[in-house]
Amino acid sequence: MGDSLEKVYSSHHNWLYSWLWRKLGSREDAAELAQDTFLRLLSCKPAETLQEPRAYLRTVAHGLMVNHWRRLELERAYLDTLAVRPELEEPSPEQRALVLETLIRIDAMLDKLPPKVRQAFLLSQLDGLTYVQIAAELGVSDRMVKKYMAQAMLQCMLLLDH
Repeated sequence: MGDSLEKVYSSHHNWLYSWLWRKLGSREDAAELAQDTFLRLLSCKPAETLQEPRAYLRTVAHGLMVNHWRRLELERAYLDTLAVRPELEEPSPEQRALVLETLIRIDAMLDKLPPKVRQAFLLSQLDGLTYVQIAAELGVSDRMVKKYMAQAMLQCMLLLDH
């Protein structure tokens, strides 16, 4: 795989970097995501099996770019929340980093849930709705909401184990 990966890298890295730079508007972010894309290729798929390397690289890079934007959005929302808090409650840089990392992990966990399970979980945890209210909102039975919540809680437990 070494020669094939080297060939794919040397043939397509500049193209991928340019594509990412146009999308992101940042040379640093483009370089980082291009590198991450080739790391994914290294760990997931033998380079010699690629029929259309650019299509594959663009698909992987696009997914990484979406994750990058989600992280930025979470960080922006967290910083906006901090901005309205009194200065006495200002968290340390270490606390900020830990909270942001936790938010990213929670977001990734929620993204893995089926849409109705995610919606039920968020209605319960963020809006404080009861299972009966969630059932009415989603148009399902109370029993189904219990199943959704059990599924969401299992994902939360798995998140804690990592």
